[in-house]
Parts: sequence; structure tokens; C-alpha cells
Amino acid sequence: EDPSLERHFKGHRDAVTSVDFSCAKKQLVSGSMDSCLMIWSMKPQMRAYRFLGHKDAVLCVQFSPSGHLVASGSRDKTVRLWIPSVKGESTVFKAHTGTVRSVHFSSDGQSLVTASDDKTIKVWTVHRQKFLFSLSQHINWVRCARFSPDGRLIVSSSDDKTVKLWDKTSRECIHSFCEHGGFVNHVDFHPSGNCIAAGGTDSTVKLWDVRMNRLLQHYQGNSVVNSLSFHPSGNYLVTASSDSTLKILDLLEGRLLYTLHGHQGPATCVAFSRDGDLFASGGSDEQVMVWKTNFDADYGDVVKPQKYSSSVDGTHGTGSEMDCGIHHKKTKTQDSVRTQEQQEEETSLANTLEHIMGQLDVLTQTVSILEQRLTLTEDKLKECLETQQKIIQNKTN
Repeated sequence: EDPSLERHFKGHRDAVTSVDFSCAKKQLVSGSMDSCLMIWSMKPQMRAYRFLGHKDAVLCVQFSPSGHLVASGSRDKTVRLWIPSVKGESTVFKAHTGTVRSVHFSSDGQSLVTASDDKTIKVWTVHRQKFLFSLSQHINWVRCARFSPDGRLIVSSSDDKTVKLWDKTSRECIHSFCEHGGFVNHVDFHPSGNCIAAGGTDSTVKLWDVRMNRLLQHYQGNSVVNSLSFHPSGNYLVTASSDSTLKILDLLEGRLLYTLHGHQGPATCVAFSRDGDLFASGGSDEQVMVWKTNFDADYGDVVKPQKYSSSVDGTHGTGSEMDCGIHHKKTKTQDSVRTQEQQEEETSLANTLEHIMGQLDVLTQTVSILEQRLTLTEDKLKECLETQQKIIQNKTN
């Protein structure tokens, strides 16, 4: 079955810049040039929340792994952390000296990486938003930055036409990929952490093996690639392009699988849900669209880099002779080792821990909000006292 358009959401008043699903697919967040965030419920007839707080365009949004927080970055140079409920409360911090283009949580939800027009990448703690360190070797705007699944690496893409790989511990750039012929708009890690994909203004998508620093696959399109997202299986990649299309690439076959039309004008952002059943897209037409993937549930064996293979729309894939270990199926013998009771116990424990972590996120965020309010109140009290002292001094004189 082909991917199908399930729903579309209207509410933004300018181009949609970023989309992301919560972990349980109950909510979808979008950011827009209209300076707002929208939280859409995936349940029919449920009201959407519009979050106001940023003073300029919102360029990036992401749910935390627990789904209990949303991070957003803006042209107003700030990052906000929101509790995605009806109140829409948030804490704000001045993150950069330029537009914030990208926000991304680490897989444990403890760290946040941000990228900016000030040419730097910064890493923060999520709790209390403490600055940890900065990475600064790019010589132009940094469009995107992502943690690796294991949190050890960071990848970034920039208008300096490079993709850089950083070691989080040593804080050093360990490799620069310079094959792009234009600005690199978006980059992300494969779910295995073994390779990365990047797309940009040269209308290409490139995949590299990060262990060997070698180009694995290359896709030549007809239009600027604005965004991309890996399917959780690691065997597919979806892209959003300025020619208004979404393209699904089959990484097993090294070819273009689908070209999807829906947006009127450039498709600006795209993201798979955590389980891969859905993907969402946003465009300059102010619309958010939700698509059903409809892929075969059996996602195949290990992805192997392909020899050259032609396909539609003038898109083609090439690959080296390496195996980047993209996806392994579990065998029946592996699955049968565990009893059903063990699996149920493990699932129950994992759900309990996830719930506790989520509640901790909300609690910490609430404390941060109260601290910010307290600071504002203290500042106002100081101003009042100073004003009163001046009045008394004037009367005395």
C-alpha cells in the first residue's frame, strides 16, 4: 500500500518550520514563522493549543523523549521549554547571539543541543537549563545539530557547506564532510548511530558511514532539500523539498520509492513518528499534514549499500561496498528465549520508569517556571524600593 494522507491541520498564520510527534503519538507539535507553537491532538475533535511566548519566528520544535516537555528555538535568539498542556507554561533562556535554528534532546532527555546563526553549537542541561559547552568551528550559520542515539557524538550542518562530526566528551571536531555543493539545511543520525544523512540547497541527499568517514549513498534530486527523517527501522528516509514534494527513499534498494504531493508551495519540514507508522510534514502553505506510512511491517534485513541504480525523477543512488549495519531483524530463536511473563514484567517496569522520568521532567520544569517568576517579582520589588528611596531623598532635599 502507498503512503496516504490521513489528516491535515490548519491554524498557523505563516509558513510551518518544524514538526515532531510525542512518543505515544498522542500529540504533534509544530512551529511557525508566525511566532507560535501549536500542539495538535491526534484524537479527533480535540482542540489544539496555541503557545505564545516567542517574540519572533519559531524555527525548530521537538518533544523530549518522555513526551512531557517541548523545546523550541526562535529568531528572537531564545530557547523555550514548554509543558505541553492547556496552560502552555514555559521557561525561557537566552541561548545564542543569533537566530536559533535547531533544538534536539539527547535520547536520555537530560541534555539539549542548539544550533544558531552565531556559528556555534551549544549543549545545555535540560533541568535548570545550565550551559555546558560550546562548539565553534563552523564559519557560517549552523542550520542543524543532532545527538547520536548513544549520546557520544554530535553532528552539525552549516551554510559553510560542511557537515561536522563532534566528540561530546573531548568537544573536538573529529571529521568534516565537505561533499555538499551548497548550504546543508538538515542532518540526522541513522537509528543505528553508524551513519548520517544530510540534505541541502544542492538538491542532494548524502549518507556517510561515521566509523569509516566514507560516502555510502548519494541521491540527486531536482530541488532544495529542506528537511529529512529516518524511519525507525533505518531502511527508509523521507525528505521535504522546495518543489512542494515529499520523497521516500528506500535505503535497502538505494532508490526513490515514492514522490508525494500535498503541499501548495515548498515542503519545509518532515518527521516520522517514534514507531514509524506515521509521518508529519509542514509547508509554506501554513498547513501541517499527517501521513500514514503503510510500509510492510517486515522491514527487511541489513541495509546494504547499493551499486548505482537509476530511478524516477532523475534521482539515483550510489554506494560503496561497505555494510553500515543499518538494521537487523530478530530471529525467532532470539525471541523465544524470553518467556511472555518476562517480557510483560520488563514492559511494565519500562513504562513505570518512563512515567517517573516524565513526572520528574514536569516537576523540574514547574520549579524552573516558579524560580523565573520569583526572580521577576524580586526585580520588581527592587525597582519599587529604589523608586521609593528616590522620592524620599527628593522630599528631604
